Amino acid sequence: MDEFTADAFVNRDEPIPTISLPGNDAPSATSHDHKGKRERLKESTASKLKDKIADPGSQHEKKKYGFSLSDRLFTKLLQQIVPEDEIEGLDLPTDVRSSKYINRPSFSLPLMTNNFRRFNARIGVVFVFQNRFERLLTWRQPSHTLSLLVICTFICLDPYLLSIVPIVGALFFILIPAYLARHPPPPQQSLTTYTLNGPPLAPARTIKPAGETSKDFFRNMRDLQNTMDDFSILHDAFLKTITPPLNFSNEGLSSTIFLFLFIAASILFIASHLIPWRVIALLICWTAITGGHPNVRQHISDHHAKQITVHQEHAKNWLDTWTSHDIILDTLPETREVEVFELQHRDSGNWNKEWEPWLFTPAPYDPLSPQRISGDRPKGTRFFEDVQPPKGWEWGDKKWILDLASREWVDERTVQGIEVEIEGERWVTDLVPIETADLRTPTKGKERTWEDNDGELVGEWRRRRWIRMVRRKVVGQE
Repeated sequence: MDEFTADAFVNRDEPIPTISLPGNDAPSATSHDHKGKRERLKESTASKLKDKIADPGSQHEKKKYGFSLSDRLFTKLLQQIVPEDEIEGLDLPTDVRSSKYINRPSFSLPLMTNNFRRFNARIGVVFVFQNRFERLLTWRQPSHTLSLLVICTFICLDPYLLSIVPIVGALFFILIPAYLARHPPPPQQSLTTYTLNGPPLAPARTIKPAGETSKDFFRNMRDLQNTMDDFSILHDAFLKTITPPLNFSNEGLSSTIFLFLFIAASILFIASHLIPWRVIALLICWTAITGGHPNVRQHISDHHAKQITVHQEHAKNWLDTWTSHDIILDTLPETREVEVFELQHRDSGNWNKEWEPWLFTPAPYDPLSPQRISGDRPKGTRFFEDVQPPKGWEWGDKKWILDLASREWVDERTVQGIEVEIEGERWVTDLVPIETADLRTPTKGKERTWEDNDGELVGEWRRRRWIRMVRRKVVGQE
């Protein structure tokens, strides 16, 4: 028997056609021998060019020839529109897909196009598996679906058999077909007995990416297009069903679900070993597979659709009633107390000068504060009306109130080098050592002398604390 040679096939599920070429259409070996050197050179060049076109995603070819000028210009234009450096420098929420966390090539239209062509040429095996799985679940061949049901039953009853599935799959779907490809059966008209003994009669079967001009390439594009649409539909339907009950847009319903899940987690944490998980997995498996039978689906849609809808409505009404009676929500927004410090300044060289209103600041700007030590000026607003509540909060009362307990906030912050007024306007004033003070102008007026302050004089800054209530903003439902 002559050796049989099989061509390599692409990763699609269509059978390999057997083509018989008539003698008149096929070029003979003698005609090839009579071709001149120029014709053979043309054929060789055309074959190399065809190979390059069939696999444009080769990294070697990409580095050697690069991208076209129009592709590079368009990529540069996109980089100018969306510069990565400016985006990464902005104060945006953390994104784990940012280039700060991964070392991957930046966006490039030619690279994306090239990768899409390579991906589409190799994705056929995924769609083959998808089609076969759909045929199993839809009972196209009942014997295959029943076999799957038997396998699932054994795995559910004995989960340790799950470790055998990858090995059996490698044997029956990879190794045995590969061996049969190297030892093909004889033609049907042959009367010889088929045997697997002897040397291999055909080359090993290989899987090549689909060529860009082949039917398989366009079939992959069709399947990829439909898969993207199916994913978008399932994604939107899943979010539409799951998100409203779980995102606390309806706080009563979300609180009820949280309570049920917490109770279920607590029960399972204690008694999960008492639950017959194998029986439950078996019931789920049988329900899922038998539910895909056309007759079962038709029966459910004809007779039980209305009943299922009625039961869903009853369950929803019961849940709403239970939620409205047993779930108590806080209707009053959270309130907090905020503070601001009124800061006044006076030149240290002129002790008789009146205090000058400076600004309102969130920090007291005490002598040992980081701002004072680093030499920075205080930051804030000049007018009381410009003081704004924190983000996400609003004012809870109409006006600011002077904090009369100056000693308390001073002690809480462990402020040192100051003098506290326990009566009057409640100013907290800086004190400076007499050795560092400017004594060109003597101290007069209400301020105490250095003898009364253990060798210290009144400094150039003083502050007092104002407080006001704020409450959380209530976001209206859309």
